[in-house]
Amino acid sequence: MWSIAFDPVLPVWLLVLLGIVGLALVGVGLVQRHRGAAVRVLAFAALFVALLDPALQREDREQLSSVAAIVVDRSESQGLAERTAETDAMVENLTARLERLNNIDVRIVESGGQTDRRNDGTVLFSDLNNALSDVPPERVAGAVLVTDGQIHDIPEAARQLGFSAPLHGLITGSEDERDRQLVLNRAPRFGLIGEDQVVTLAVRDHGITDGGRVTIAVKRDGEPLLEERVAPGQTIDIPVPIAHAGSNIFEFEAESLDGELTDINNRVVVTIEGVRENLRVLLVSGEPHAGERTWRNLLKSDAAVDLVHFTILRPPEKQDGTPINELSLIAFPTRELFSIKINEFDLIIFDRYRRRGVLPLLYFDNIARYVRDGGAVLIASGPDYAHSSSVFRTPLSTILPAEPTGNVFEEPYVAEVSETGDRHPVTRDLPGGATTPPSWSRWFRLVDVIPNDGQIVMQGPEERPLLILNREGEGRVALMLSDHAWLWARGFEGGGPHVPLLRRLSHWLMKEPDLEEEALRLKARDGRLTIERQTLSEGIEPIFLKFPSGRTEEVTLIEDGSGMWTAVVESDELGIHTAEEGERRALTHVGPVNPREYTDVRSTTDLLANLAEETSGSVRRVGADHDANLRVVPMRANRSYSGSNWIGLKTTDAYVLRGVDRYSLLAGFLGLAILLGLLSATWYREGR
Repeated sequence: MWSIAFDPVLPVWLLVLLGIVGLALVGVGLVQRHRGAAVRVLAFAALFVALLDPALQREDREQLSSVAAIVVDRSESQGLAERTAETDAMVENLTARLERLNNIDVRIVESGGQTDRRNDGTVLFSDLNNALSDVPPERVAGAVLVTDGQIHDIPEAARQLGFSAPLHGLITGSEDERDRQLVLNRAPRFGLIGEDQVVTLAVRDHGITDGGRVTIAVKRDGEPLLEERVAPGQTIDIPVPIAHAGSNIFEFEAESLDGELTDINNRVVVTIEGVRENLRVLLVSGEPHAGERTWRNLLKSDAAVDLVHFTILRPPEKQDGTPINELSLIAFPTRELFSIKINEFDLIIFDRYRRRGVLPLLYFDNIARYVRDGGAVLIASGPDYAHSSSVFRTPLSTILPAEPTGNVFEEPYVAEVSETGDRHPVTRDLPGGATTPPSWSRWFRLVDVIPNDGQIVMQGPEERPLLILNREGEGRVALMLSDHAWLWARGFEGGGPHVPLLRRLSHWLMKEPDLEEEALRLKARDGRLTIERQTLSEGIEPIFLKFPSGRTEEVTLIEDGSGMWTAVVESDELGIHTAEEGERRALTHVGPVNPREYTDVRSTTDLLANLAEETSGSVRRVGADHDANLRVVPMRANRSYSGSNWIGLKTTDAYVLRGVDRYSLLAGFLGLAILLGLLSATWYREGR
């Protein structure tokens, strides 16, 4: 590119001063019509121009290309109906047309392959800004968004885009789409077992004015619970009963709408942690022994336990003449505890108890029925269990997992966790149990039994049963065949893990979910799903993971050697995920309960319309034929960058200066000759 440039040899202020003086001098001559005044003007002008040092300049410029961005919406809502095919066809068409244009660089931005969980929705403009962050604003030719129009980070004004170029929206989907959404308004996180909690929901129909009343089906832990009817747009409170401790998983599902885009947003999962107001434990101590207070101290230290403790020291037949008002003991309320209020207890513990006529056989039958109906009994035995007055010689024998032989071994031994116990949550990973033998103190007594049911999780010498756990009906039973756990509590020979063992044992009996020996769990965090399978078996059945989109994947779990099988799966999808193994199911929800991605999944041109108009761009639907005739036209700055079958991109004048060639016009002999010629002409004219 050629141009004229000046490089004054004197400061500008001095040149201005000389110009004023010179104009004054030559002006006087012109006004007074002196001879040679015109030639004098030319000579002065030539001298003044020479002082400016004019030059002919040629710049070597490299034109820079304009940058156009194609932002491809790959969010989950773009996978509905035929939108994926429409998107792919449109992107292919645009790319082919742009590649044929000169000086247009194309950047394809895939956005939303993994929904932005921090912003909860489709964030195309954030990805667009990141893609153009290294491009000067004047080089941006424009942006084309291939999307369904459901974008959740649209700027309020065009100035927030960071460039002044057209924005075009190419919208997939059709205008007549419809969808139904189930919205969770409120749900509690915790609830007392046996009581109802209220979940507030609403049904929203999009694209339909009157869809009639809608049935909402409710499941708890995968089992049908109840159904409710509600009108679209109406808010409804649904009471749900909390059945057990731990996670109570409720699924709410609205019936599908004919022709709707997806039923993914028809379902909501609510997890309510069931808690007991307090665990109620009845501890009945019989024959006095050195460790009598071990269970009492442990249970009293647990703030979640309400303990009722009775020690039977005075059987009814004992008569020693002591006045009743001087006795420090109260009468044992057998009828109230074992008949009227027995179902109020979560656990009954018999510590070194044997029949002494205090409890009639009828009450033992009540206890057995209480266990089968969901209660729990722990027999912490000693020699009493081998005695003829053992509780085994009562109706309680029908639920006890081992029959006493009548023998009691009195010899030192180190209690060990059995092979089954290594896999059971109650005895797995007990502190000090990793060595052989375990690094805890010895015990000196063991009741000999013949096991007939349950799992032996701890054993004594010659692999004799020490701790047996069993399920009976809906309830649970534990049988501890030694009364020497107190040696661990007293620190004898270094002690042992009496607190974790006894606490886990009591909480397993009271159905603590984390201590279930057969369980399938599914947890979600930061888009990662953790599947856990706890089992006492050597193997597990295939586990299938179902994603919100409907696809199913078989997952291979790895065992850690202690009955726990785990696997971690990445998931980009928002919504309900389900893990299944045979009849077992576990559910979890990834992302927010009401994700913006599924709030309204209908495609729309409305959201982008204002921004496109402000940038002189356009918004149009792609259509079923993928708008294959749509042209892309490069153009200079214009009031409009779109037509019926074309969209425009703004070309740039930006360049890089590679070099400059400069040719001085009045330098050297040429300039000297011109000046001398004009001075000579002036002298000649004035001398005539």
